[in-house]
Amino acid sequence: MFLRNTNPEYRQPLTAEDAETLGLASAREVERYLGFRDNHAETPLLSLPALAASIGIASIHIKDEGQRLGLGSFKALGGSYAVIRLVLEEAGRRLGRTVDVSELSTPEVKAISATMTFACATDGNHGRSVAQGAQLVGARAAIFVHGGVSDERVAAIARFGAEMIRVSGTYDDSVREAARIAGEKGWTIVSDTSWPGYERIPGLVMQGYTAIVREALRALPEPPTHVFVQSGVGGIAAAVAGHLAIALGDKRPILTVVDPARSACIVETARAGHPVKIPHGEPTVMAMLECYEPSLVAWRILARVGDAFMTIDEEDAIAIMRRLANPLGNDPAIVAGESGGVGLAGLLRAAADLAIKLKLGLNAKSRVFVINTEGATDPEKYRMLVGRSPAEVTAGLGVDHSAASAAGAGM
Repeated sequence: MFLRNTNPEYRQPLTAEDAETLGLASAREVERYLGFRDNHAETPLLSLPALAASIGIASIHIKDEGQRLGLGSFKALGGSYAVIRLVLEEAGRRLGRTVDVSELSTPEVKAISATMTFACATDGNHGRSVAQGAQLVGARAAIFVHGGVSDERVAAIARFGAEMIRVSGTYDDSVREAARIAGEKGWTIVSDTSWPGYERIPGLVMQGYTAIVREALRALPEPPTHVFVQSGVGGIAAAVAGHLAIALGDKRPILTVVDPARSACIVETARAGHPVKIPHGEPTVMAMLECYEPSLVAWRILARVGDAFMTIDEEDAIAIMRRLANPLGNDPAIVAGESGGVGLAGLLRAAADLAIKLKLGLNAKSRVFVINTEGATDPEKYRMLVGRSPAEVTAGLGVDHSAASAAGAGM
């Protein structure tokens, strides 16, 4: 499925609130905060010239968030950043003055954070970020997971000392249950999705993601002409689209949002022209993107600066994992989890469809930017789908270029 943006608000300016959240000053502040993280380092921006040549475009650059802050996912930038911001704001209220991130480890701030509990629902990656942030500041974390979250991902969150709470149903059910219990107990919800009356904290989560774009723009030889970015509730897509629109203005790239066909809440919202909740069906292998209701803030942004919306199928997601593990030519091998390469899979799907290619203006001069949003956050699942462990991929063991070509041919 492919849709161009026909929303009446398309190409209208972002709201003042969203422009401030995703603007240049806020993005610089995010990077300043990251400077106080012990394990902070910019993630690699990798070039895939052989893959670009194979589909007839000038270049593909991929930002590898599988190496972000020790958590293996772009989500490391969102939840933990929001937790830190909220602790400092609460400390400021109690101490009666502005409290800077440089004071995060002081006894008086630690004493305040120890009284706070942060809660969220997660498919895996966001919960790890919130739990890590809570551990970093000395607060408590309560993480709600639905039945589809693997035991490996639950264990990866629990190692940060979080209380794990299982919820029956889908991700959206766990969001509602987390909000209900947090309200009863006075916990602070740090969600990556928004609903009426709850927008500021998801905005902070999205603000954290702007670091990806700032790092990429500094490293790219030229600004991209096209961006393909995956979407669950819409947070990462909206953050990338919104910040690029502010940073590049009229020269911003054509941005396509890519959804799993089995949980295409952003695509269906774009088709309807307003936020819609879609029915829960068969689970998707793209577990981190399995969401059935969009974030209101994310849609408000994407309605204005998202140019197109498309879906990919289950086999596309698996094929791109294998393609990145078995690269063409001298392209680097990249470990991408089930949801990590979805934006790139969208590009390959679009390039293979002449009608979509023409609508997006993909040609020999196109410079495409995509994000590997996660590494192998469930290593056993990765081994099952790719046929090798993440360590074997990064070591270059057993690379089969003919297999990679065959995997890509089906896309």
